[in-house]
This record gives sequence, C-alpha cells and structure tokens, in this order.
Amino acid sequence: MNVSLINDITLPLIFKPLKMSTETKKKTIKLKDVVVKFAGDSGDGMQLSGTQFSDTSAFVGNDLSTFPDYPSEIRAPQGTMAGVSGFQVHIGYKEVKTPGDQADVLVAMNPAALKANMRWVKKGATIIIDIDNFDSRHYKRAGYIEDPLEDDSLDGYNVVKAPISTLNLATTKELGLDSKTAEKTKNQFAVGILYWLLERDLNFGEQFLDEKFASKPLLAKANKLVLRAGYDYAETIEALRSRFMILPTKDRKGKFRNFTGNIAVAWGLMAASERSGRPLFLGSYPITPATEILQELAKRKHLGVKTFQAEDELAGINSAIGASFAGNLAVTTTSGPGLALKSEAIGLAVITELPLVIIDVQRGGPSTGLPTKTEQGDLLQALFGRNGESPTVVIAASTPADCFRYSYMASKIAIEHMTPVILLTDGYLANGSELWKLKKVSSLPRIDPPMVEDYDPDYQPYKRNYKKLNRYWALPGQKGLRHRIGSLEKEDVTGDVSHDPLNHEKMVRLREKKVQRVANYIPEQKVFGEKTGDLLVVGWGGTYGSLLSAVQELQEKGNKISLAQFNYIKPLPKNTREIFKGFKKIVVCELNLGQFALYLRARLPEFELIQYNKIQGLPFMISELKRKFKKILKEVKS
Repeated sequence: MNVSLINDITLPLIFKPLKMSTETKKKTIKLKDVVVKFAGDSGDGMQLSGTQFSDTSAFVGNDLSTFPDYPSEIRAPQGTMAGVSGFQVHIGYKEVKTPGDQADVLVAMNPAALKANMRWVKKGATIIIDIDNFDSRHYKRAGYIEDPLEDDSLDGYNVVKAPISTLNLATTKELGLDSKTAEKTKNQFAVGILYWLLERDLNFGEQFLDEKFASKPLLAKANKLVLRAGYDYAETIEALRSRFMILPTKDRKGKFRNFTGNIAVAWGLMAASERSGRPLFLGSYPITPATEILQELAKRKHLGVKTFQAEDELAGINSAIGASFAGNLAVTTTSGPGLALKSEAIGLAVITELPLVIIDVQRGGPSTGLPTKTEQGDLLQALFGRNGESPTVVIAASTPADCFRYSYMASKIAIEHMTPVILLTDGYLANGSELWKLKKVSSLPRIDPPMVEDYDPDYQPYKRNYKKLNRYWALPGQKGLRHRIGSLEKEDVTGDVSHDPLNHEKMVRLREKKVQRVANYIPEQKVFGEKTGDLLVVGWGGTYGSLLSAVQELQEKGNKISLAQFNYIKPLPKNTREIFKGFKKIVVCELNLGQFALYLRARLPEFELIQYNKIQGLPFMISELKRKFKKILKEVKS
C-alpha cells in the first residue's frame, strides 16, 4: 500500500524547502490532460479553490471544462456526507469537452469527502488528504466503520497524508488571525500542493486572491502565505516524486474568457440588446441555480441594463411582459419550480404576441427536488405546460460557453417573430465553465425588430408579416398607434376582443403556424460523423460534451456511429426526418425518463427509438455511454 507517512515532517520545511541532489531531483512528466477534484465541507472553500485553479489553467493556455457539485443545504452538519462540496476541473492541451469521468487527483479535506468521491477516482490516482481530520470523530460523522487508511481500501492509490490544518495555522500565526478566520485559509494549502504538482505559476493564484479579497488585504495576505506554504511543502515530500505538465493549446488563437453558463447567458442577452437596439430589462425572482444571471446583469447598469428583483415569480415575468409592451428586450429567469408558476403569464405573452425570453436553468425535481443538481426534467413543461393551445419556441444550450450563442438566438427569435421563447439550460451548464472566445458584437447575426416607426393610418395591431406571420411592434405613446392588449382572445387583424368560435380557431392555428415557421430561419440539424450508419445517437442540450466524446472514441475504433445533438426543439430543424432515415438504430440519451424521445415519437412516429436515461442529478459519464452504444452496435451487427 503506497501511503506516505509525511505528517512527521517538521514545520521548518514549510519555509525552507530541502535541497535535493541530482539523483533525487523530481522529474516532470508531460500529459495530454488531467482531471482534478477538490472535495471538502461546504465551508472549506472548494468552489473557490476549483475556480482559482481553473482560472490559472486558462491563463497558461490550457483548455478546460469544470463541474461544481455542491449540497443544497446552506450549512449541512460538518463532516457528514450531506455536507460534501466538490469542484472537478478537466484541463488539457487540446479541446476539452467534459469535466472528465474520473479524477487523476483528488483533494479530500475530510473522511466524508473521501468516502463520497472514491467511486469517481481512477485507480492509481493521487489522493491528497488533510490527515488532521482523519480521526475516529470524523470517521463516525462520515459513516465509516473501519479506518479507511488501514483497511486496504486505498491500495493502488498514491495517498499523500498532509497535515494541512496544522501547517496552515502555523503559517498564519504571525498575522495574528483568530483561529476561525485562519482555518478558512487552509484550502489554499491544498491548492499550493496542486500548483506545484501540475507546474502552475503561483503568481496567477496570488493575483486571483488579491482580486477576490481586494477589500480585505489582511485576508488576501494570509491566503497567499498559505498558498506558498503548500507549494513549498509539496516540493519537499517523497510521496510526490514527479511533477506533471500540460502544455498550452497551440491551435486556438484569440482572446478567451473562462465563462460559466450563467455568465454567458447574461452576456448573450446584453449583446442581443446592443445588436437589436432594444434596451434590456430583466424581471426575476432569485432561484437556484439561475440567480447568477440576475446578479451579473445587475452589475451592468452602466450599459443601460435594467434589472428588477421581484417579490415572486409572477411579479418577475409580468414585469417583463410590461417591459416588452414598452419596447424592451424583456427577459425573465428561473428554474423548474418557477417555470411552473410562470405558466399563466407565459400564456399572456403568447396571446398578446409580445417578444419575451424565458430562461429555465433546469434542476432535479419534482417540487423543490434537488436544487443544486442537474437534470433535463423540464422539457415537456416547456413544450406543453400551459393552459389552452399556447405554443412557444423552445431551444436548448449545449455547453457553458454555448449559452452565449443561444441566449442571443433566443432574443433574436423572440424579437423578430414576436413570440415568447423558452431557453433551457441546466445546473451543469449554469455552474460549469469553459473557455469562450471573445467576439465583436458587430460580428453576430443581425436582429431586426419589426417596429412600427412612424404614424401609419392603416396600422392594425394584429396585421401580420405574411412570411413570418409575426405582428408588428408599436409602442405606447406613438401617435396614432393606440391599440388594445389583454388576455382575452383577439379578433384577427384588429385585435378587438372576440368570442367568435371561428375566429378563435383561426387565431389558435395562426399562433401555432407562426412558431412552426421559425424552422425556416434556424440552421439545419448537424450530424457529427457520417450521415448514414449503424447507430445514430440523439441528444439535446447539456449532454453534448459526454455524448460527442463517447461517439468520437467509438468512431476511432471503426464503428459506424454518429451524433445528432439538438438545440432547436420546437420547431425541430427541417432536415430531422431525413437524418433519421440514414441509420439502422437510433438511441435517444437524456437526463430524464425520456421526454425528448416522447416528443420525437409524436412528431416522427415512423421511427423506432431506443432510450438511455439517467436521473441521478449528475451528467452522463463517457464510460457508461460507450457501454450502452457498444451493446446496441453489437445487436445491429448480429
């Protein structure tokens, strides 16, 4: 069992590293990629550590993908499985599509963090633990019966038993911090070890801390001291005999930013506002995991963004509808429970034919469900979850950075077609991050609002563009363009209240036809791989990275397998049926019980669809997808 008893090292080694002879000098090994996971109590700073390490990796030119995984309880009982917070980052010198299946390096700050994550760690991985927390009291809280360091369960792993808490307190002692404040810096000791292990530049880590604690210089100084102490410590210990280097990505040029999906959504909305000339208004009620969009846009008053933190979900969406009536690019953000509450108001936007972007950051359900875990459980609600015939456009983003593109496109479609658009992201996309290449707003597709610019004696509120079937957008206060808006059925063209049965059927069909005509203005569905073959993998939204990675690995082995990852769901791309015809088998993969498969069967009943579903609050793993696809391919060949 390769467990190093390094907790006996004396404290002076923190501050004065050992000089090693040429025979014992540690070597550097170059890697294509590496997966690191930070795990500890929700108060141990694991999210901060992961973000810091990710930003540093981005600065040195690595591609990356991250997956924060934290508990829904604000402060679960300390040291318990319920309170474990994790942050996984996958860095590489070529394009990285997923946060990785299993970790090459795990930082476990207590026994609960170790127990919760052992199934997500590769055999032979390096596990760095805070040995100060590995005692009988902590074992009991984590639910261990035997000491995991002595029961052979860690055989085959390189376990680094570092006295992080003890050395952290010794490092910060000179600053006169109270023990509680000093303890909060211990995550930086673990980060320092990782900086040494993966040859990260400490200057980037220190800059991150200076910015994070700009208003608290003493706390910034303490964290930087501990960061360097961890780095120096790693240089001295025998358990870490090698360092690893991931070379910068060479084939990606330009300026990049490390974006979470929520931040990307906010920036996409701001870009759409500038490109369309319509001021941006967000009316929302805070809800996990969508709140960060509201927070990001609230910082942008200097760009003319207006935000309203409403008292509830109804006030949020109704304020947005009012802003749309007044000529704004109007947005409301929520998660599944909030989307349910907004359903009647979405119907109001449908019948008034006003542009509105509704962003649903999906999480585990039903009811309050799993607030901090990811799921694709809201698709049917987005498609059908309203009273009456209430059609909306539904689209979905695929990656964290991709959220920029699809929040922009949701805005473009809503404005140009005068309709509500529901954009589906999820907790994995919202909190995860990846590199996004900065774009000029002028390079983005045009957005042409169908405004009524001047007095028009022939203006009628429901007179339509014959191609798109959208009505025109007249604003309150425009001379001669006074018109009625409300929730009662409209008479065609005039917009007067109408209870005529034939008119009602006509308006219902017009509204549905308008949404279906959006298919003429969206891209055709793309296929990753050959357009014919044995197996077509179908996914939608945030499962893209895992599905594409699994498919590409099987393609490299000579399998006739391709991927169709859908972003436009209602309406479906016009070439969907043609794509499906080219494959012997079709498997639909979703993080739900089969909602997209159900929708596809309704729209394309001639195709037999296989389902592969996962509902664990976690993304797909590449390994489990490959197992499923291999089984289907074997059946096709036999």
